[in-house]
Amino acid sequence: MECPHLEEAVQILAPPTIADTKTNFVCAVCNTEKNPWICTNCGKIHCGRYVNGHGKLHNEENPNHSVCMDCESFAVFCYACDEFVINDTEQGHLDKLRRHVIQLLMRVDTCPKHEHCDENSENNNSQNRTQLTLRPKSRRNSTESQENVPHSKRRNSTETQENDPKRKRSKKEDRISRPRSSGLRNLGNTCFMNAVLQSLSNIQQFCGYIKQLPSLEEKSTKKKHITRKASKTEEDILLIEEVRKTLVALWQGTKGAISPESLFCVIWKVVPRFRGYQQQDAHEFMRYLLDRLHTELLSLLPYPNNNSPFIGPKGKSTIVTAIFGGLLQNEVTCLECRMESKKHDPFLDLSLDIPPQFSTRSSKIKEGDPVCRLEDCLSSFTELEELEASELYMCSNCKKKQRSTKKFWIRRLPNVLCLHIKRFRWQSYFRVKLDTFVEFPLKDLNMNKYVLNNLHETRGSGKGAANEYDLAAAIVHHGSGAGSGHYTAYAQHDGQWFNFNDSTVTMCEEQTVARCKAYILFYIRREFKIPDYFNGTSHR
Repeated sequence: MECPHLEEAVQILAPPTIADTKTNFVCAVCNTEKNPWICTNCGKIHCGRYVNGHGKLHNEENPNHSVCMDCESFAVFCYACDEFVINDTEQGHLDKLRRHVIQLLMRVDTCPKHEHCDENSENNNSQNRTQLTLRPKSRRNSTESQENVPHSKRRNSTETQENDPKRKRSKKEDRISRPRSSGLRNLGNTCFMNAVLQSLSNIQQFCGYIKQLPSLEEKSTKKKHITRKASKTEEDILLIEEVRKTLVALWQGTKGAISPESLFCVIWKVVPRFRGYQQQDAHEFMRYLLDRLHTELLSLLPYPNNNSPFIGPKGKSTIVTAIFGGLLQNEVTCLECRMESKKHDPFLDLSLDIPPQFSTRSSKIKEGDPVCRLEDCLSSFTELEELEASELYMCSNCKKKQRSTKKFWIRRLPNVLCLHIKRFRWQSYFRVKLDTFVEFPLKDLNMNKYVLNNLHETRGSGKGAANEYDLAAAIVHHGSGAGSGHYTAYAQHDGQWFNFNDSTVTMCEEQTVARCKAYILFYIRREFKIPDYFNGTSHR
């Protein structure tokens, strides 16, 4: 969005210098290096809201200091607008600040001796303007620019660093707290893609299967026999191969963050609506991604039979439908003759409305007000409803359109239950966001009362652990607009929760996950069952 606060909130042209060549920016309050943001009004560095939230606290204490820049992705955010900023001042101050941050980080990475830089700081600052620079005020000196950097973070001799027990302990803690998975760099409003990929990568059965697939480009080439003169069509481009490469790179753990340019380029080619750098809907992207992967796998990999109990064209299934695929039963009853019509609809996810009594409420819950729970959304999805006059049902018994009722049952539950909370709706000519907090369980989601009983199917309605789920991942949309804002993800790995915010991956507590306003939830069934041939490694 275009922020109206830039002229008064952007007052600096360059960031403060860094006191430690091995350290990037650190928070002025808690000294963490994780997710640093620079205030564009005073130049102070604070951590983001997903770490300790000192950047937001700084704005609350100083209302005019509402605009800040991410020192890693260089995105600009306004706390007053609660949105990411796409415009700049008339003089282009944000672009100048962004260039100076990049130059300073490059200088820190390449400078062999920081003491030499300090000795010549006056010359460097006058030439490169990497010192904190105000507009239109004069620049601060190097002492002022470093006053918020603690002595423990400054460069000492090699001997002191090696013998410092605190430094050794912090390194050990870093190794323990750092997940094996890398972050994903934001390539320009690609947080919607990053959040979905990180969530899927932490569903072990899905990610493990995709990673151990052979290179599928060769299989595609052999099938298509593409000549040099013939150019590749959209059908010839393999999204599954780029997803495989990305998942493998994510879990190598050798880099703090990777850039998924190749995957994003393929997405641009096969899905025209995702071209450009506009913000996209994470749920729409996830649905397209899973559908495309399913289609490609059907055409490339053989399956031992055509009578799979899982959904899929021509009775075939893939790892996508084996993990995410479920079945709904849609019952329509004529109110005149009581004739029932039943229809089975496959699904990869369920879209749940927020009940009307909660959807009109403001984002802040008043004391004494009932809290909207995920069970309320599920009950609203499966409850009996009368169709409106514009949706009259053509009764096969009455031979004409009649008033009727409709009810959904879950006939077969998937191994991974993906629940999409419908937070965006049309109001007049605009899509508005429902910021209602929906309480959801991290463990023990019981789906028994939403499932049909007495079914004789492979994944029918067995009670106990068969219908109990635990949360594996959650995608959150931050901001107020459907076409703007920012996406992050939470996911659990080896019993520990992590927050995935583009290139930044940080540990977090269960309480933090439980308090988020989730947009998409991924629940894993405790009794996870897929056919044996999906557990094999042979795909010849």
